[in-house]
Amino acid sequence: MKKKSENLIRTHNCSVIKIKEIPIVDYETFFNLNCNLIQSPERHLSHYFAIEEGKALRIFSIISDDKSREIFVSSTEIDKKKEIPSLTNKFPSFHPFERDIYERFNLKYSDHPWLKPLRYPFYSQEKSMDNYPFFSFDSEELHEVGVGPIHAGVIEPGHFRFICHGEKVLHLEIQLGYQHRGVEELFVKKEKLLERVILSESIAGDTTIGHSTAFANLYERLCGFNTTEDLHFSRALALELERIAIHTGDLSALSGDVAYQLGQAVFGRLRTPIINFTQSWGGNRLGRGLIRPGKINFPFTEELKQSLTDILIEYERDFVEMAETFFLRPSVQARFEKTGTITKDDVFKMGFVGMVAKSCGINRDVRFTHPHGLYKAIKLQPTILQSGDVHARAYLRYQEVLRSIEFIREILQTIPSKISKKDLSDAPLESQSLAISLTEGWRGEICHVALTDKNGKIAAYRIKDPSIHNWFALALAVRNNEISDFPLCNKSFNLSYCGHDL
Repeated sequence: MKKKSENLIRTHNCSVIKIKEIPIVDYETFFNLNCNLIQSPERHLSHYFAIEEGKALRIFSIISDDKSREIFVSSTEIDKKKEIPSLTNKFPSFHPFERDIYERFNLKYSDHPWLKPLRYPFYSQEKSMDNYPFFSFDSEELHEVGVGPIHAGVIEPGHFRFICHGEKVLHLEIQLGYQHRGVEELFVKKEKLLERVILSESIAGDTTIGHSTAFANLYERLCGFNTTEDLHFSRALALELERIAIHTGDLSALSGDVAYQLGQAVFGRLRTPIINFTQSWGGNRLGRGLIRPGKINFPFTEELKQSLTDILIEYERDFVEMAETFFLRPSVQARFEKTGTITKDDVFKMGFVGMVAKSCGINRDVRFTHPHGLYKAIKLQPTILQSGDVHARAYLRYQEVLRSIEFIREILQTIPSKISKKDLSDAPLESQSLAISLTEGWRGEICHVALTDKNGKIAAYRIKDPSIHNWFALALAVRNNEISDFPLCNKSFNLSYCGHDL
């Protein structure tokens, strides 16, 4: 359901809007409108991007209201050569999005406090990270420490530049964007549905289900296809299995960082039966091939139900025993508590989502605030903690795993008998439309937006992984901590490099 007001359009998750219905206002009106919207604590920025329209840029803002479950869409059109005031200067949550627009289109902002490329040197003419303008400080007492782009662990490339006073971190600047994958452009160039599905699975490998579900929901809306019960079932089940698996693996990694080898071994072992079940269901441990628009190639059967039921009984028994032991150990508490703290005010100012927000007392979980599919019918109460430190982010994982198990057991009581086999490969898409899809991945809010042209072809595709919001949370969290605590802080967020480098 869409409601049009004077300067914006109100809609909901998994919706399609005719682009002509979205008002185009002058930039001053757009600026004031978004300032008024975003200042409410129940609202946050879900996406903010620009597309070229001739010699002009059309900027779209998508703000989500976590209380009313509405989504506010507004737009403006500006001359690319014009210098404009920055929303970041008033509300820092806009900073990665305005930096992305600056990098793509060279749009100048008159008062942006941190106007640097977001994925340098992807769109830059320099083509070398050596010339990136890192923040520096001329002092005999301070020193800089550079980490990356090749890390000691088997992770993706990124550069971390610390400014330290002795062992204390005063400032951290994180610069990513080495791989230059161009995923969003490929969604436009690749016209086959299968190619686009595979792209969605490749946005972030550890969030295969999260991103492919966001794409499938969006694509079905653009096709006018009414998602069936079996598809809602399989997507919700796969999302919660992905959450359990990744959270369990993260607890293993956090155990290793505080030298608690028993926790590292047990949590690491417990991840295996979950991802092995995903493989037995769909043929791949990360869920590739499982989520498809309009159909499911691997229906969930009574045999799979019995297998999963048995696995969860054994898993939960060992997981709870290990988690209770882990969080009661004084050596773990000493390292976790009051380390890498983020405040509620930080979340409001910077627009953090997912685990970062929920560990600071803020209910920002799409499954509850903007539900889709089975999450509409079965109310899944999010876990909300208060301290905002490493302990809260770790304990949140423990509690979310238990909530996911409860949710899975509830939906397993009724397995849909009808199996969807709709081939949407040649289905026409709504022309001149904008589609929005929000999904709660295990890190937090995923947002996919597609715009179609007059022929019903995808003209622009924009993806937001929750890491786009939350990388700056890591930079804030390490301030006034010892540099030796950086690996622990980093793992407590476990943000995505490839989800940023789109």
